[in-house]
Amino acid sequence: MQNRPSIAGDHPRPGISCVVCAYNEADRIQNILDVIVGHPAIDEIIVVNDGSTDATEALLKRYPEVQALSHTPNRGKTYALSRGVAAARCDHLMLLDADLAGVTPADIDALAAPVMRGEAEVSISLRSNSLWIYRRLGLDFVSGERVVPKALLDGAVETMQRLPRWGGEVYMNDLFIRAGCRIAVVKWPRVFNIRKYQKTGMWRGALAEASMIADALSVLSPLGLVRQHVGLLRLVCRPTWRSRVLGLAQRVLLAPAAPD
Repeated sequence: MQNRPSIAGDHPRPGISCVVCAYNEADRIQNILDVIVGHPAIDEIIVVNDGSTDATEALLKRYPEVQALSHTPNRGKTYALSRGVAAARCDHLMLLDADLAGVTPADIDALAAPVMRGEAEVSISLRSNSLWIYRRLGLDFVSGERVVPKALLDGAVETMQRLPRWGGEVYMNDLFIRAGCRIAVVKWPRVFNIRKYQKTGMWRGALAEASMIADALSVLSPLGLVRQHVGLLRLVCRPTWRSRVLGLAQRVLLAPAAPD
């Protein structure tokens, strides 16, 4: 592909660094930590404690395998992500939200597999409670669960630290498009994230959701978001016409013969 930015780079070691950002997630983060700690697909775990005022920091001390990075005050997910990216030592990053429920080791394997097998440069989860329109399109554009090449984000750390609190996913999407990354969508039919209104109440949750939308629009205009959605969908790895024809032929040839 012409004018395709390189996503190769020099890294200390191959493997996956898992980055989890947490703000007041003491009641939920254990669900994900119990799955990823000791998981064979993950070589390093970094949790960025983004100014939590609950027991998140104390809980992290129960996991000596986890590298905990803490700062105060709370500065938002995008800043926390930038710290995790900068600290990671492996050549791939697995980004996970701290408020997931229903995650199993098999889900982690599924998210890592397309990238580690070389079938795609990026994988993105499609959760059971992703927005209806995203499930219909087959891609959750703002999913927080992704596997990406670390080299793609290495040069973006300083920029991410200047972005709005919730602008990280939209910014990363633009990088994927510019690099022409093949994207694998990984369906997580039994996984969901805890919505903000479930954590903080209806009104505070609604305000937080509105803030996320406003941050996305501050990174890209409404038209820019539409163009980004189209650009990402074009990068999703889908069966080629040849594989579809071969698959159809196999089903026809292997189908049991009809009785005379």
